[in-house]
Amino acid sequence: MFEKLADLLVWQWLGLAPGTHLGEALHFFVQDTTKIFFLLVAVIYVMGLLRALLSPERVRDYVRGKPRWLARLSAVVLGAVTPFCSCSSVPLFIGFVEAGIPLGVTFSFLIASPMINEVAVVVLLGVLGWKLTVLYVLAGLTVAWFGGIVMQWFRPERWVEDYVWKIHMGETPQMQMDTSLAGRHRFALHEVREIVGRIWKWVLIGIAVGALFHGFVPQEWVVRNLGGEGHWWSVPLAVVIGVPLYSNATGVIPIAEAMLNKGVPIGTTLALMMSIAALSLPEMLILRKVIRWPALAIYASVLAVAFTLVGWGFNLLAH
Repeated sequence: MFEKLADLLVWQWLGLAPGTHLGEALHFFVQDTTKIFFLLVAVIYVMGLLRALLSPERVRDYVRGKPRWLARLSAVVLGAVTPFCSCSSVPLFIGFVEAGIPLGVTFSFLIASPMINEVAVVVLLGVLGWKLTVLYVLAGLTVAWFGGIVMQWFRPERWVEDYVWKIHMGETPQMQMDTSLAGRHRFALHEVREIVGRIWKWVLIGIAVGALFHGFVPQEWVVRNLGGEGHWWSVPLAVVIGVPLYSNATGVIPIAEAMLNKGVPIGTTLALMMSIAALSLPEMLILRKVIRWPALAIYASVLAVAFTLVGWGFNLLAH
């Protein structure tokens, strides 16, 4: 359906020829824009119907008081199924600290939350297929689990800003949600407006970057510089490139699609996806308000090393 719409608009209405740089780029942009936004609205609405009672406060309270291993597992899983981007995850990070949840567990949530969510997983399935989706989710969960453990080794509590420890959160009554079908419908529509309104521009930027890459970057250049055997540096380079390219897990999907179509190895592509989603510069700047530079440097280094190892590992397995 989406490909036919792109065919109609680009090849027939605009009269562009298949195989031309502009035509291929516009065809990619139209097809991915319609497909991704259709999936975004549909999945967010359905999840809104099912998750009308889930709030950041409930996520925090669910993790609090559990044994360390179970708290970490809960944090990773909840991070993966909650629709919080990297910047909106940071206020919840503060709530975890205030609730007395160990910082290693909190960092596991902070890693998983922007990198994996059910919306991105469904869109990833629809655009790139189940194999890459499974690889991305497993890699993200593994990095979140072990990344939090490594962060705990450095005792990051000593680098949390003083004001965070001093904040006293009184017991505030939970708002009663309307659990009727009409109430859940209103909540789901609100979720669609809120989440799509927050991420649409990053998704469009991601699609535009992917379209330009797909239409104008020669495949021979990509294979020679990013896809050849022995290019060990392509994975750390992908991680570095991903830092300033702020987006979310959904916005990086069209970029990954274009890279894979051009022959970029799967490990290099995964490393870039994870770096953009979880190691973005805006998140680092916001997180700096909560933790001091030593903890921030360790956090960024742990993620950069983890993403590089994931990329190298999958590239080796692909051969």
